[in-house]
Amino acid sequence: MARIMAVANQKGGVGKTTTSVNLAASLAAAERRTLLVDMDPQANACSGLGVDKTAVISTVYNALVEDADVSSIVVGSDLDYLNILPSNTNLIGAEIELIDNPERELRLKKVITPLVNEYDYIIIDCPPSLSLLTLNALTAADSVLVPLQCEFYAMEGLGQLMQTVRLVQGELNPQLKVGGILLTMYDGRNNLCRQVSDEIRNHFGDKVFETVIPRNVRLSEAPSFGQPAICYDIASSGARSYLELAKEIMAQEEVFHG
Repeated sequence: MARIMAVANQKGGVGKTTTSVNLAASLAAAERRTLLVDMDPQANACSGLGVDKTAVISTVYNALVEDADVSSIVVGSDLDYLNILPSNTNLIGAEIELIDNPERELRLKKVITPLVNEYDYIIIDCPPSLSLLTLNALTAADSVLVPLQCEFYAMEGLGQLMQTVRLVQGELNPQLKVGGILLTMYDGRNNLCRQVSDEIRNHFGDKVFETVIPRNVRLSEAPSFGQPAICYDIASSGARSYLELAKEIMAQEEVFHG
């Protein structure tokens, strides 16, 4: 049965989609059957894996709102073990169309339930907001991975996200765990970066992944070529870091499924 991880932070620009795409690709490179669910109407996770969001006929929107068969919507990628449940701007309308549905927070869980035995990992890329789409992801997931940029305002908003996680645990998904906080855009030459990293590690302890994602030009270039970093430049520090993160997450398997 798949381990389902929501990659969430309502703050934009923290490396959420970069993490979703590159973690999914790294797990696939380790021959783990992986599905990337793009729950962001911007569909940047699709673009980052070379899927043309303007060309896909059916998306996660059709599954959420119209009960379309999810198996027919999933598309492949250039990596053998990686598939994508795509998105496009139609997803913006899902929140309005689902608002009167009494099970509106449970829609994604219902959509991906038929797929859980087909994959080892399901990674959900959330939009940069605490919206109904993000609530659906947290309700469907068994853990949440929080990318956190090493900057002055890093902690701002984290409390709000953790409060939302507790609300979901209490009302919708008691099994939800904080899978880990991932420090992103790290520059060891920057004093503030190091201070923020130390502060977060002191505060959250072993909830913070050992792996740190550096600021890396190759990592930021890769999406414009429709490739994850491991395909664009596997020798880059960004690609190596996400491979390390995948190893850390695979080592957690006993905790979640043991």
